[in-house]
Parts: sequence; structure tokens; C-alpha cells
Amino acid sequence: MDIFKYIAEIPDFPKKGILFYDITPMMANPDAYNYTIDRMVALVAPHKPTKILGAESRGFFFAPSIALKMGLPFVPVRKKGKLPRETIDVSYGLEYGTDTLCVHKADIGAGDRLAVVDDILATGGTAEAICKMADISGAQVACCAFFMELGFLKGREKLAGKSVVSMFVK
Repeated sequence: MDIFKYIAEIPDFPKKGILFYDITPMMANPDAYNYTIDRMVALVAPHKPTKILGAESRGFFFAPSIALKMGLPFVPVRKKGKLPRETIDVSYGLEYGTDTLCVHKADIGAGDRLAVVDDILATGGTAEAICKMADISGAQVACCAFFMELGFLKGREKLAGKSVVSMFVK
């Protein structure tokens, strides 16, 4: 299946000079979406994770479905202030400023093998922050999995030493 016919390229969004890859047309087509989830499961499964972590917000488009198909727990990684129980918090740099991601402390720990799932690997900051959460908790990162990787942004370099898999590299 040519999945790229279901990806809309939107120039100058969210700001001038950015080419935004809109995956919602792919998600609106059940055959294309199912194909994508099956392909991502095939990328993640050989790494033998015990839990699937999804990054807010677009990682939530993929991670729960991957977890469900693999019969594994889904663990959401959210922005600060969105989770009610005790959390592990990691701040990371953005183009302008910082952001903080959080995961429930009780949801990951020693003995867990985590698949970190997000939609796009760009600069790598989000995935790097989630990998730091794994380190803090004592869990291992089995792999970092992405629908698409923007290779020219070199996000993979921030994940040195981690297994990184992507359906597509642009």
C-alpha cells in the first residue's frame, strides 16, 4: 500500500518554512490506518517490549493501537499537570523555551522493557525525554518507534545507543 497518498503535506504550518505532514487522512481511512498499525507492530515486536509508551499527543494516534494488537499495556506520557498520581517528570528544550513530560511513577519500573512510540522523529527531544524517564525508573528502552523520521533533523543522534525504528525516513 502506498501510504503516502494518505499523508497531506501542508506548507508553512504551523509557521512559515515548516512542511507539516498531516496524518489525519491516513487515520480516516480504516484500511490505511490498519496497515500502518500492522507495519508498526512488525517493527516493534522483535524488540520484545513489555509495555508501550505513547507521547502526547500524536503518539496517542499509534501507541494504544500497537499495544492492543500486541496484547501489552499502554502507558501515556503526558504534559505536566495532566496526570493525577505521583509522576516522573523530565523537562527538555524546545526551539523557544522548555516543556515537561510526565509519566505515572507506578506505571514503569525495573524489569520493564519499554517501546517509546511517537508519530514523527524530528529533533528527538520528546523521545530523549521519555528515555530519561525510563532511566530514572530503572526500566529499559526496548526501542523507539516512529511512523516517520525526518532524517535531515538528525533526531536519531539524540537517541544514540537506543534501537530506533521508523516506517519511513524523509
